[in-house]
Amino acid sequence: MQSPSDILENIWTSAGGDPAALERARLTGEEPQLPSSFRVAVAGQTTIAAAGLAAAEIWRLRSGQVQDVSVDMRHAVAECRSERYLRLDDKPPPPAWDAIAGVYRTGDGRFVRCHTNFPHHRDAVCSVLACEPEREKVQAALMQWKGEAFETAAYAAGGVVALMRSYDEWSALPQAHALAQLPLISIEKIGEAAPKPWPQRYAKDDRPLAGLRVLDLSRVIAGPVAGRTLAAHGADVMLVSGPELPAIDWLTIDTGRGKLTSFIELKSETGRAQLRELLKDADILSQGYRPRALAALGFSPEDAASFNPGIVYVTLSAYGHAGPWAERRGFDSLVQTTTGFNHAEGRAAGLDGPKELPAQMLDHATGYLMAFGAMMARMRQAREGGSWHVRVSLAQTGRWLWNLGRLDGGLNIPDLTGEAVHAAFIESMPSGFGMLKAVRHAALLSATPAQWSRPAMPLGSHPAQWPARS
Repeated sequence: MQSPSDILENIWTSAGGDPAALERARLTGEEPQLPSSFRVAVAGQTTIAAAGLAAAEIWRLRSGQVQDVSVDMRHAVAECRSERYLRLDDKPPPPAWDAIAGVYRTGDGRFVRCHTNFPHHRDAVCSVLACEPEREKVQAALMQWKGEAFETAAYAAGGVVALMRSYDEWSALPQAHALAQLPLISIEKIGEAAPKPWPQRYAKDDRPLAGLRVLDLSRVIAGPVAGRTLAAHGADVMLVSGPELPAIDWLTIDTGRGKLTSFIELKSETGRAQLRELLKDADILSQGYRPRALAALGFSPEDAASFNPGIVYVTLSAYGHAGPWAERRGFDSLVQTTTGFNHAEGRAAGLDGPKELPAQMLDHATGYLMAFGAMMARMRQAREGGSWHVRVSLAQTGRWLWNLGRLDGGLNIPDLTGEAVHAAFIESMPSGFGMLKAVRHAALLSATPAQWSRPAMPLGSHPAQWPARS
């Protein structure tokens, strides 16, 4: 199997990184760190390191100073489960899942997973099944369905579910064949523009991304983690949400560290005009809405490049930008289920049914890859000019994780406890919700330490305008 250093090298050089920069990467720790037959700890460590290395390279370009980037494997896996270890006024997180979310058997003996944390997704499942939102009633109704038929019907009704497939079943699907033709991260020039100079550095903030402006139009984990990472390295990150959109408060708190947060109603022309004004002065737009949703509102990558030539536009999807499932919505747990991870992990554990990975690693690793891709594209823009489109997906990250190989006996180690994490990797900070204890960023930059200079705040706490660059 490849070493962590070799894996990092492949991520870095495949995105156009200078191999010489790898000499300054320090990866410590040994796997496994979490109970899994997959190399989840290495996936977290190397994606965090790639983003940290990109930030350090930007700092070198802006200041002439080189620095080391160190990532400890245990710290990395703690950050890839940061939502579990967050404490608000010393209180632990509430239940992570809706009452009917999770795995069910179907009438043909298969397993399906329902994701119902948002009310409209829960309503879609219950509408298809013609039942009340109670776990026993959902299970009884699903015994009248074949698994694949329910998956198809639920998606048609606006739900998000997944049939558990083996890796071989997944690999036989046209979507898997489409993903096999794509890179882990796609960085594509989509328009002409002059190179943009780096902003004048803040006198009070010597971090790599100081002065860069990032629009964060994302929800749940992967996209928000990307924005949180860019904020840790000094960017002005503005999380834009709609006042009517449901949110998962605990994730909003955990991934909101370092960000501004504004409400914009994108269904109104006034709101769209507000976003266009913000976009004109942005360096990066990072979005994780369902495929084509922003394009339908006039904010496709090409639209963004017309408003702001030189923009870096980052797109997150569940199943990739090619193939018959390119427009299918999904979340980490569903992608794990349908691409073979839950089946394989269950088999490795001696179970008849599915077993989840010990972290939402597809989400977290993809979030760090989004941040990495955004920074690599911004460096290319400064060097070559142009507008750039970065594309990543949960399923492609999953394909990469699968290809890293398996760990014999990986499920036999004890899980990482909250006590161990809080003893080693936690910092305290105020927020608009109360006093937080949260996992520090795992990438340690020797000259420009990562930090979140803004507290996590309730959604919509700030005006929809950029702070002055001064």
